[in-house]
Amino acid sequence: MSSVLESEEESAAAAQLAYDSIPVRNVWFLFLYAYDLARFQGRFAAEIEESPDFKSLIARLLCHAVETRLRRNLSFGYRHREETLKRVRGRIDILQTESRNLFRRGEIACRFEELTIDTPRNRLVRAALTVLGGRIHDSALAHRTSMLSGALGRVGVSGAMPSRAEMASDEIGRHEAQDSLMVSLARAVFDLVLPSERKGFRSLLRAQRGETEFRKLFERAIANFFAAELPREEGWRVYPGKHFNWPIGAASPGIQIHLPMMVTDIIVENEQVGRRIIIDTKFTKILTRSQFGDSQRFKTGHIYQLYSYLRSQERESDPRSLISEGILLYPAIGFDMDEVAELQGHLVRFVTIDLALPSAEVVARLRQLLLLTGLSATMPERA
Repeated sequence: MSSVLESEEESAAAAQLAYDSIPVRNVWFLFLYAYDLARFQGRFAAEIEESPDFKSLIARLLCHAVETRLRRNLSFGYRHREETLKRVRGRIDILQTESRNLFRRGEIACRFEELTIDTPRNRLVRAALTVLGGRIHDSALAHRTSMLSGALGRVGVSGAMPSRAEMASDEIGRHEAQDSLMVSLARAVFDLVLPSERKGFRSLLRAQRGETEFRKLFERAIANFFAAELPREEGWRVYPGKHFNWPIGAASPGIQIHLPMMVTDIIVENEQVGRRIIIDTKFTKILTRSQFGDSQRFKTGHIYQLYSYLRSQERESDPRSLISEGILLYPAIGFDMDEVAELQGHLVRFVTIDLALPSAEVVARLRQLLLLTGLSATMPERA
């Protein structure tokens, strides 16, 4: 078993090294792409340089965004209300009015939409400011977040955290760029800065929780980067999180319950050129010590996983599945690797992205990865 899977201690240590060493500017770069905010790239350079960690950066930028919105007025929205009134407002609820005999009291049950500043997005922002105030070591910044949370309360924004359903219904329009930034920063407070403490089936160290959230950030950022960079007019399509089915023939009745799901991180396809690339992003070191400790090798479990994605989906009716390509993509600090091999008709690449480089060089490296996918310069010519 030790030759297949790393120990949990080694995995956590490897993750923590990468997690702690990424410059704040590159975490911000990942955040922008992960949350579809690439248009804000290049802004807030001063805030990025002044922030010692990502938590402080999120707090500074969230405060800046909220202060801007308060100066220009927060966005209003409509909420549905049902109330018993002395006069008609909106629509009459006939059933409630008759069943409660409201006419005798000179009242009427009404349903109406009310314009309010207490919208789900504004409540999310206030909740984020409130929790940040108690988690930041910079006293001046903590005071700033608390003051802004109070300011939102004074203009009518309640402190209740919105539900997922409420946030899903509160769509942000393309013209609401400032709201989009503010809400994405608030989401990051709960997604990235404050990992969940809820009880579950496994106990995770703080470092492991941080690694899990940043792994999701890395995966989502890479998927959105490819979606933004690959020209759709040339036939490129990006599919994050696609579910694969096992090619089961004859089977016992209960086998489906116990088989693990196969869910890829990213699939890039181009029907015009007949290519399919399955990209699996990891957030650990690309190499691990071999079973006997005398060399470093690629991780067996990762190779098996990608190999399963490639071979299990082969079908004669789908020509692209027979020559689909696979990429295992890892973050790295001060380290670069790009190796490729052909395994039973499928090109498999092991690639790192050095997140210690300036953001412009990280972008260039990712663009190069797109260009070199397939038979790159690192792959010897076929006979």
